[in-house]
Amino acid sequence: KKTGLNVFGQDMEACPDSKFHTFGEPTKMLQRMSQSLLNIPPVDVEFSDITLTVTHGTCGRRKKTVLKSVSGYFKSGELTAIMGPSGAGKSSLLHVLTGFITKGVEGSIEYSGRKQERKEACYIMQEDCLEPLFTVYEIMTISSTLKLGRGVSQKTTRLLVDNILDMMGLTACKDTRCKKLSGGQKKRLSVALELVSNPPVMFLDEPTTGLDSASSLQCARVLKSLAKGGRTIVCTIHQPSASIMNLFDHVYILCDGHCVYQGSTYNMLPYLRQFGLECPRYHNPADFVMEVVCGDYGSYHTQLIQAAKDDSWEKSRHLPGTELVEDIGSLTSKTYLETTVVPLQSPNEFYKFFILLKLYYIQLYRDWSVSHLKVLLHVVVGGLLGLFFIDSGNDGSKTVNNLSYLFTCIVYLSYTTMLPAALRYPLQRAVVVKEHFNNWYKLKTYYMAMTVSSIPVQLFYCVVNISLSYFISAQPLEWYRFTMMLLMCFMCVLVSEGFGIFFGIIFNPVTGTFCGALFTAYLCLFGGFVILFTHMPKYLHWLSYSSFFRFTFEGIVTSVYSYDRPKLQCPEDVVYCHLSSPEYILKEIGVRGDSYWLNFGVLLLTLVLVKFVAYLSLKKAKHNLHFMVEFEHNPPLVKVVGLCDSDICIFDGPVNATSCTELQSTAICPLMVFHKDLSSVVTSGLWSMLARAMVYEMLVSYNQSVSLKYVEAVTHNCGGVCGCPTVLQPHIL
Repeated sequence: KKTGLNVFGQDMEACPDSKFHTFGEPTKMLQRMSQSLLNIPPVDVEFSDITLTVTHGTCGRRKKTVLKSVSGYFKSGELTAIMGPSGAGKSSLLHVLTGFITKGVEGSIEYSGRKQERKEACYIMQEDCLEPLFTVYEIMTISSTLKLGRGVSQKTTRLLVDNILDMMGLTACKDTRCKKLSGGQKKRLSVALELVSNPPVMFLDEPTTGLDSASSLQCARVLKSLAKGGRTIVCTIHQPSASIMNLFDHVYILCDGHCVYQGSTYNMLPYLRQFGLECPRYHNPADFVMEVVCGDYGSYHTQLIQAAKDDSWEKSRHLPGTELVEDIGSLTSKTYLETTVVPLQSPNEFYKFFILLKLYYIQLYRDWSVSHLKVLLHVVVGGLLGLFFIDSGNDGSKTVNNLSYLFTCIVYLSYTTMLPAALRYPLQRAVVVKEHFNNWYKLKTYYMAMTVSSIPVQLFYCVVNISLSYFISAQPLEWYRFTMMLLMCFMCVLVSEGFGIFFGIIFNPVTGTFCGALFTAYLCLFGGFVILFTHMPKYLHWLSYSSFFRFTFEGIVTSVYSYDRPKLQCPEDVVYCHLSSPEYILKEIGVRGDSYWLNFGVLLLTLVLVKFVAYLSLKKAKHNLHFMVEFEHNPPLVKVVGLCDSDICIFDGPVNATSCTELQSTAICPLMVFHKDLSSVVTSGLWSMLARAMVYEMLVSYNQSVSLKYVEAVTHNCGGVCGCPTVLQPHIL
């Protein structure tokens, strides 16, 4: 038991079950920081009359105002929490303050009186976007190299990395790969990666989501220590525990796009008390304020919005136990004023290009599921193709089979390149968005590194596959013919990869792979073999020029049958062998014998064009890669008694729980969870036709325009707590 008042003005001794922590541990953590991490230029964030309007619906004809003229001021040296119910606009406000969203935004944002600068802030997203195949120390070194460059010695870089890892409590797991870290370790590593550049302003989106209570508290303590080092730390948080809430210096509460309170944590309960809203004893103040803004204690929405404009609640009463923190904060400011901090110049993009290139090759070497299996696949398929078309290359009676072999090589290499490429970028999307937005590198640097890194890899795959099938199928043993065919296949692979990346950028993974398969079918149809050019209708013949399979096929056929190749052999037992003359073969399929380099030039032009269009698509989509501005309704909790042991709750937000125990602990142990745009319902308990019908009627009464499309069943690992069924089939309404 501890005596005195906590941040909420509650008596600590009267709350024996609550663990209200003083600032001792953050202070010790702060004292372990290196001097370079303490020298932070104070940057305050001020915003006024911020309004965010988003468009949705068919062709964007509907508009919804997510943020409605909100203003605020976040001071350096303070840990600020943006709170509010789901759909209140917390994440939207964070996106606007960081500059992640610029479209539809009105108002002004200033950093210490200056115009908003992205380089002064970093944004740590809710999802832990980390490279899974690298260890903690490796990814920290990569971050340091990209941000500090060659101007800092390796010894200094190692010292900085060691200090940050020690401060964040990650030294023990520095040799562990990121994919094997716990949730709390991943969150701390995400913070550590951005500390390399020592940003004065840090924004975090739901840093405690998905963490247990101990990890959440540890994460909050780390943020507290960073704030007391002189930084401006702003994070969104849904419903913190009392221990975590105790660490926040400043609270900004949103409801339905309006600010209903901004001020110190200590003044939050007295602020509500003026409306006759008294927090029950032994009740978590964070839970209480959420219940108030959700309307559980009556409608105080208008009064809270008006009262929030009074800035007198910003001033906090002097609290026992905070003297040491304030002394250290003033010492930090003094240190900064007396010390000249020379900002490190970020390395040029050419240097970053080679760092990313090395990174991708290490990644490729370690990811055996992509590289090793693909090599094995090319070896097996190359051997099988050679065996299927064995001795077809020099046999005049098997010319049609040999043309089939040449076209099959094109289709196989293109298909096995385009579809993985359509998935490559979506798998890297979250990491790229985070690193690009936080100024690790420019988008063009990433794109060039991704493009160049695949060239030798794709060439190796082509050599492995073509070499086996070429010689087994008895193609002409002339090196220049083999080289010309290999070069044409290589160009086809690069063009296919370009289209795959383009599909991956503009579509989601499922749609991208589907479009890739559909596009391959179109290429085959107009490639010149399924329907010969000489047999193709004139009104469709021009479409064949849109298929790069045509130019690849013409180039390969030219390399095999042109350039004065002698007449093919005809077995003695074959009576009719009319396709033994290479000149006649080319004439029959409608291919010119001198068109190789013309076809090569067309493929090269196609490659440049598709790569350029893919890059433009990437630039245009860079602000829509990871986040979607949500504009859900905020329905009240609906309780129906008598359906089962649990109440039915409607909740418009994601459920981050793996068991019913976690659902109960977060007051969301529902029979039904309602979310998004009133179109889907997720069930997690016993369900019946009666219950579905009743909930449907409730939703219709809530919003007449609702269209309840489907009910999706999910299963939680309940362990018998809530009596969840093992299997639930989706029901269509």
